[in-house]
Amino acid sequence: MSYAQGMTGTKPWIHPSSIIDQGVTISDGTKIWHFSHIMENVNIGSNCILGQNVMIGRGVNMGSGCKIQNNVSIFSGVILEDDVFCGPSCVFTNVVYPRASIEKKNQFQETKVRKGVTIGANATILCGIEIGKYAFIGAGSVVTSSVEPFALMMGNPARRVGWVGEYGEPLDSDLICKKTGDEYKYDEGSGLTRCNK
Repeated sequence: MSYAQGMTGTKPWIHPSSIIDQGVTISDGTKIWHFSHIMENVNIGSNCILGQNVMIGRGVNMGSGCKIQNNVSIFSGVILEDDVFCGPSCVFTNVVYPRASIEKKNQFQETKVRKGVTIGANATILCGIEIGKYAFIGAGSVVTSSVEPFALMMGNPARRVGWVGEYGEPLDSDLICKKTGDEYKYDEGSGLTRCNK
């Protein structure tokens, strides 16, 4: 394991029960809790928290500020940008049609999870899609196709039921966040964007 020192200089903390394979880079301020396994050639950004029984697959890149709750496996092909929240026992996949008797590692598909996304507990994310920045996936939802930025998704299969702002709260009918007062606008070509940055 190598340590990528950033601005804070706080070394990563790793519980002794966790296993870190060769070629892993973990940046400062990151904490890895009990019984987790980080496989080869993984890069983990700064100030991340990985809960109990987390598995990070070979070659995964994880941005800074991510929070991965208990019992989550992030398989090869999944890319997490900064500030992604993965709720307890949420599920990623990396092959569309898996079989135990047939090796399909050459069919792993890339799944991109953009900055600020929240994935609720027990949600399932099928591979080969992109979840747009600040989208919110409700607990137990099954995401089968790409998701627009700021979309609030629920159900099986998941459908957009509204919009959320950067703060993570649903926007009202005027696309305003009641907690922060931030205003958003929707354009058919560019989707939802924040007005008052």
